[in-house]
Formats: sequence, C-alpha cells, structure tokens
Amino acid sequence: MAKPIIRVRDVMHPAVLSIDGMASVKEAAAMMRASRVFELLVARRDEDDAWGIVTVMDIIKDVLVPGRDPETVFIYEIMTKPVVTIPADMDIRYAIRLIQRIDVRRAPVDEKGELVGMITLSSLILDNDLL
Repeated sequence: MAKPIIRVRDVMHPAVLSIDGMASVKEAAAMMRASRVFELLVARRDEDDAWGIVTVMDIIKDVLVPGRDPETVFIYEIMTKPVVTIPADMDIRYAIRLIQRIDVRRAPVDEKGELVGMITLSSLILDNDLL
C-alpha cells in the first residue's frame, strides 16, 4: 500500500510573524524571544515589493560578532531579500529538496499569494513523525 502524500501545509507552523525593515535589531530580538521563534519575515513596502527574512543567525553574524549596537542597526541592513517561498500544496519530499538546494534552513509557506506558515528543516524532524 502506498504511503499518503504529505503536503507542506500538513507540517508547517501556521504562525507567521513579521517586522518592518526599519525596526531595530534590538526590537526584532525582543520579538523573537517573546514569541520563541528563530526568524521573522520582513514586511513588504508595497504589493510589488518582495518579502524578506531575518534570522537569529543573521543577528549573531552581522551584529553581535562584529560588536555593532543592536539599537542602531536596522533590520533592512542584515535581512535576506527576496525570500524563497514554498507552495503549501507541495509534496514535503520536494519541499525538503528545494530547501536544501537553496541552502536555507527555513522558508515561508505560500498559498494563493498569501504567507500562511513557516517550514523549517529541524521542525520536520522534531515536531513531526516523518521518520
């Protein structure tokens, strides 16, 4: 009997938190800490703009390690943009390959042009029965 296809929407985290690119790194870190997440989406300026993403590792490598002041560094200075999104209806096996191929650990999930969740490689193993 064939295994049922697991879709990205079946294993994603539905919470999507975003922050303005003009926010300080200190504000972003506080938001991450309060929400217990490792990434924030960076809001688009308008409908033609792309989403961005900022992660804990961005803060560590671009702010903490070089000794920059988190209150004076803005998110837009350290974020990754554009961010690659994963379709909610994609087979999880292909989503994992795509995430690996683009060399990221997490990606927002898109459904009909809206970001509806986040998928992370670690959550696939830690939070789901995929193995």
